[in-house]
Amino acid sequence: MQKITPFLWFDQEAEEAVKFYTSIFKNSKIGRILRYDKQAAKASGRPAGSVLTIEFELEGQKFVALNGGPQFKFSESVSFVVNCETQEEVDYFWEKLTADGGEESQCGWLKDRFGLSWQVIPTVLIDMLHDKDAAKAERVMKAMLQMQKIDIGKLKAACRGK
Repeated sequence: MQKITPFLWFDQEAEEAVKFYTSIFKNSKIGRILRYDKQAAKASGRPAGSVLTIEFELEGQKFVALNGGPQFKFSESVSFVVNCETQEEVDYFWEKLTADGGEESQCGWLKDRFGLSWQVIPTVLIDMLHDKDAAKAERVMKAMLQMQKIDIGKLKAACRGK
């Protein structure tokens, strides 16, 4: 069993969100589903038989989604990073996660249609930002700060001084 599991609070969209996430990530699966019984439904105001929690896994990372009501919303203070090896991967995850009402932000950040924040980051960006040549790293940072979706070609050009 995983020692620490991210627990995602939704109003009533947990099942929809889990289906959305597992459709995007190739190595994913939906696990056990716990439904509100009569007592829990009465206490929470949720319909008996509706989804309480859903366990799911994305790329080996286990999560639990909860239909807990409208009291709590996601904020940018917590996000999930998607490490990408290629521009094609960056483009794929950016497109899928911003679909149907998602919002683009700066520097590889976005919110999906459920309000959950993600960072879609090419691994080469991290390497370039840690370059021993401070001038190269500074140019890469400056280029990245002007982007929404990260463009690896532009980062590499900035690193070369172009």
